[in-house]
Amino acid sequence: MAPLVIPIFISHQGCPQRCIFCDQQTITGHAGLEDQPVTPVTVKETVERWLNRPRKERNGGVQVAFYGGSFTGLSMDRQRELLGAVKPFIANNRVDSIRISTRPDYIDAAAILLLKEYSVTIVELGIQSLDQDVLEASVRGHSVQQSEDAIRLLKQKGFTVGAQIMCGLPRDSTTRLKITAKKVAELGPDFVRIYPALVIKGSGLEKMYRNTAYKPLSLSKAIALSCRMKIFFERHGIRVVRMGLQPSKELEDKVLAGPYHPAFGELVISRALFRKSRKVLRETTQGGKKRLSVAAADESAFRGPDNVNMKRLAALGLLDGVALVFDKGQPRNTVSVY
Repeated sequence: MAPLVIPIFISHQGCPQRCIFCDQQTITGHAGLEDQPVTPVTVKETVERWLNRPRKERNGGVQVAFYGGSFTGLSMDRQRELLGAVKPFIANNRVDSIRISTRPDYIDAAAILLLKEYSVTIVELGIQSLDQDVLEASVRGHSVQQSEDAIRLLKQKGFTVGAQIMCGLPRDSTTRLKITAKKVAELGPDFVRIYPALVIKGSGLEKMYRNTAYKPLSLSKAIALSCRMKIFFERHGIRVVRMGLQPSKELEDKVLAGPYHPAFGELVISRALFRKSRKVLRETTQGGKKRLSVAAADESAFRGPDNVNMKRLAALGLLDGVALVFDKGQPRNTVSVY
């Protein structure tokens, strides 16, 4: 059962520079935070407000998450200030743990000691790519080696580790992205997030785009690449917890170009289910009637917009003599043929 996640947004705080694709206030949908600084008081008020909301399920635990900046890039005093505001809720068992997002070059022994002291259990790293040319073109300011070292160190110290990956960055390619996915899988994070690069007003990509120095991915290409990565990571036992940015009015207003869709993740899941279904149907060569079984919770994604997946499978002749069943007991993201 998923925990209740209480978000605290610290947009751009702790970041030493602005990456070429980044505008955290737009990406998180929390513009204007520089006028409303995050303080221990606002952290406590936010946590209390979320805890007092009605909840159907209370068995998944509660987690406070600091999003939007590079948490371990903050001064030690600032980190203690923010984490200390959550500590009383952990002490009285109203909050179970804390998660933070940060840069891989801001993970070291001192950072880890502090995170451990304040019950941080999950660390998400914005690695974006494991290709040095892509990192440099994206003005990330850290190396592939630093990403690899950070993941290994965090895993060694017992943290749950997440990796954020982007497709469609400057100088990236299908081949380079495939190599990044392979390297990430070998490092073995617990989960990944996949984001397609978007051209957002005010970001460095806007200037490159207007000067025709950068061409964003099409929506169909971004879906295809994300689908490949999702299936690849799942085969390696790595959860894909999100694909595409959280939709918001602020984001929609500031996206100039690129593969934005408010239901991007659903479109990727739909494509993945189509590929899995096509594969198992082709591999089932025996004659007679067959049953294609899909998780009931995946019915909408499986069918796709305007029932497109059913039409594609039918056009390939793969639904002849096949009964479609949506099984409530079947695990999500799986298909099978009987």
